[in-house]
Amino acid sequence: MSRKSDPNYKIIAENRRARFDYAIEEDLECGIILTGSEVKSLRRGQSNIAESYANVEQGELWLINSYIAPYAQAGVFGHEERRKRKLLVKQRELARLWAATAKQGMTLVPLVMYFNDRGLVKLKIGIAKGKKLADKRATSAERDWNRQKQRLLKEHG
Repeated sequence: MSRKSDPNYKIIAENRRARFDYAIEEDLECGIILTGSEVKSLRRGQSNIAESYANVEQGELWLINSYIAPYAQAGVFGHEERRKRKLLVKQRELARLWAATAKQGMTLVPLVMYFNDRGLVKLKIGIAKGKKLADKRATSAERDWNRQKQRLLKEHG
């Protein structure tokens, strides 16, 4: 089933800057533990994962510094906007993520938060290495060249 045609698949928040700031080597889909008011707020599309990151702490994977707007109708049963949220991955994947961050110096960057085809909130995290300024310039130059190349092909083709 394609994601475009599925009525339940919906992107909630995307970290577009991640692909510019980091060289993403691998990505992984994981679940996230949320409260009811957080899910209601996400259904409204009120979240931001741009400044957040994932971290392995005491044998568990956590999403740190992600923002989910408060849900007004929740009243006193609301949620804390920037709390640590537990991510759900299999034990083998957790061990691999821990090895990548602790031994290889990689970073776990959230790429996109979305509702999957079953209506569950999922988070795609990337195992990434930070780019230097020269790498960022090279990526930008390559993107500009590809855009120019497509323009030339369209004009002369």
